[in-house]
Amino acid sequence: MTAVFTLTAVCLLPCLALAAGGHGAPHLDGAELGVMWVIPFACMLLSIAIFPLTAPHFWHHNFGKVAAFWALAFIIPFTVKFGFSLALYEVIHTLFLEYIPFIILLLSLFTVAGGVRLKGSLVGTPVVNTGLLLIGTVLASWMGTTGAAMLLIRPLLRANAHRKYKVHSVVFFIFLVANIGGSLTPLGDPPLFLGFLKGVSFFWTTIHMLVPMLFVAAILLALFFVVDTMLFAKEGKPVPPTDASGEKLGLEGKINLLLLVGVVGAVLLSGLWKPGISLDLYHVPVELQNIVRDVLLLVIAGLSLKLTDPESRRKNDFNWFPIIEVAKLFSGIFISMIPAIAILKAGESGALRSVIEMVSHNGQPVNVMYFWLTGLLSSFLDNAPTYLVFFNTAGGDAVHLMNDLSHTLLAISAGAVFMGANTYIGNAPNFMVRSIAEDQGVKMPSFFGYMMWSGGILIPVFILVTFVFF
Repeated sequence: MTAVFTLTAVCLLPCLALAAGGHGAPHLDGAELGVMWVIPFACMLLSIAIFPLTAPHFWHHNFGKVAAFWALAFIIPFTVKFGFSLALYEVIHTLFLEYIPFIILLLSLFTVAGGVRLKGSLVGTPVVNTGLLLIGTVLASWMGTTGAAMLLIRPLLRANAHRKYKVHSVVFFIFLVANIGGSLTPLGDPPLFLGFLKGVSFFWTTIHMLVPMLFVAAILLALFFVVDTMLFAKEGKPVPPTDASGEKLGLEGKINLLLLVGVVGAVLLSGLWKPGISLDLYHVPVELQNIVRDVLLLVIAGLSLKLTDPESRRKNDFNWFPIIEVAKLFSGIFISMIPAIAILKAGESGALRSVIEMVSHNGQPVNVMYFWLTGLLSSFLDNAPTYLVFFNTAGGDAVHLMNDLSHTLLAISAGAVFMGANTYIGNAPNFMVRSIAEDQGVKMPSFFGYMMWSGGILIPVFILVTFVFF
């Protein structure tokens, strides 16, 4: 990551000079890229999957360097092949329009939600655990999957600290709170927010995604309750140690709940306020509303740190490692993912044209394929641009999609949101929840181990969704 930012920083002044010179923006045509360009991205994913298992000590101390290596493994050959100008443009475009806003939002939510502490003791019984998952699932659509996940993962872990079997609780938490629950509003998950910016009505997702979301959530909550009940009985229905603090059940750091509303407001502001002013960084327009949003988010994070008692954060087991890990790893993911997204955007002219052609037959959309292809690609790529690729493939007209092709838009939306739960990198909070759980001593599944959970539980549910809704 350091190498990537150094490259950008060193070149920033000439970038601005070139932009001021009025030259046309460089353009990456995904049709010119073969699938070989995706190799650094594939290796980045394999590094996340393999190194923690085969070389955990090396990985723990060097994962940022590994991420920077794979980012440069794409940037350097790309620069040689297509020139410095285009390479610089793509890096700046990705950093300033995607990665930096992404990390600032996560940092703000992580800091603010980490300042809310549930005082007293919750006992991790099947009823309590299922209740926490239900509450998180409901909150996710209104405060974002990241906000809901960061708010409730620590209370869930503390409630189950005395339990022998805890992994299943965190896995289902990722399924429900970090993904499925964010289905009902543009606030819930980034792809739905992008749809909102493209003209999809705010409550369209609430109306059309409600029944599919309830269907999936009900199955997963019921399954979790059964599994947790069986494991709780197998453990001998353990009773936690008596809480010596004598704290009554309640919330500490309530000011952070107001700050969470501020985070949501800042994100909505950037979607609704369009002053038409932007700062050009080497032909990359960084719009004023997005700059204001990011500044507001950083201010909110700073206020949270200032207004929250440090002792409360300590008792909440708050530390910065999860956000540092996400920032470093996703820098490599975002940069090395550039060619994969470009190839998809090329549509039928790109190397993945056979994939794009699968969503249409005789000029009619194939909703089943829209659901599965949007979902499976969102499992490994950023689900926001993947949503946009298939949104545009379906015509890109929000009014037409909402009124005449509502099932197609539903398939794209459900695929992007639901299947973000298929892998740790499918949605940002997945990785953060995993990191927090491991920091609390929970031995989480590996990258592929988690996919065995999602493959065994989620894929059959998504097959049912296919038959029922598409």
